Amino acid sequence: MQYRTLGRTGVQVSSLVLGAMNFGRIGRTTQDEATAIVDAALEAGINLIDTADMYGDGESEELVGKAIAGRRDDIVLATKAGMPMGEERNHRGSSRRWLVTELDNSLRRLGVDHVDLYQIHRWDPTTGDEETLSALTDLQRAGKIRYFGSSTFPAYRIVQAQWAAREHHLSRYVTEQPSYSILQRGIESHVLPVTEQYGLGVLVWSPLASGWLSGAIREGREIATNRSAFMPQRFDTSIPSNRARLDAVERLAKVADAAGLTMIQLALGFVTAHPGVTSAIIGPRTLDHLRSHLAAADTVLSADVLDAIDAIVAPGLDLAPDEKYDTPPSLLDSSLRRR
Repeated sequence: MQYRTLGRTGVQVSSLVLGAMNFGRIGRTTQDEATAIVDAALEAGINLIDTADMYGDGESEELVGKAIAGRRDDIVLATKAGMPMGEERNHRGSSRRWLVTELDNSLRRLGVDHVDLYQIHRWDPTTGDEETLSALTDLQRAGKIRYFGSSTFPAYRIVQAQWAAREHHLSRYVTEQPSYSILQRGIESHVLPVTEQYGLGVLVWSPLASGWLSGAIREGREIATNRSAFMPQRFDTSIPSNRARLDAVERLAKVADAAGLTMIQLALGFVTAHPGVTSAIIGPRTLDHLRSHLAAADTVLSADVLDAIDAIVAPGLDLAPDEKYDTPPSLLDSSLRRR
């Protein structure tokens, strides 16, 4: 296992992060299975576990909390808040009112008195930076969080938050958690230059592109993954962007074969090779999934392999631009761009 410094924090974290989104109802992973996955991940050298309040409506945090009981101090523990938790309109977002309340809920579910990294799950356009940063700074001073970060923020919002922290003499985001894979490389052109400039740690999610790079999706095979069952439109090969992904996967498989690598090793080795990336978040549902991911823990891709990847998917290119999660709201809602 490789270890890197998390931004400018001085905290050493593994190059692979155990993501717990699939723990519970989303991945149909039981407590015993989740505990076994945590056990194996820690034994392999993973020391950062990432979850969120909205994963299974809190179920993931509960399973993680039970799985790490008795060894909290050996783990860098991260969770997130901001996505809707129920129908009540104030049970979401990044207002002081909600963050103070929801952090206590997360701590209770996790069975701990603090988290190491508390992340804002998505940028909340209804709440000002000063409001959010002041609440997070107070929670940090109270000892309930050690650091805080952002997740899937547009590049310009990352910059704005850094300036707001400086202007109002508040603590700042020290990490960003964007989506990044061989098939979705857009952050190379806007987010990663910004995070490198400000010295942020970067924990990338979906490095296997929702299963497209797992090795299970190939030409001529029926696509049957956990994600395809409830997000079928993202795997419908009659859609041009999905056809482009499948074509790229076939070419990438040849690169992996020639290099003696699995597709998972190629995919994880690619994202962790970028100097702006600290770690890649993996989200296994089973021990077998975890073992296939751990096989990539020490994968280092040669320049020839990285060049071959660039020739298939150009740097900075998203093959499925409609699946981006950091699009400014005005591009999604016409009322926000018309007087």
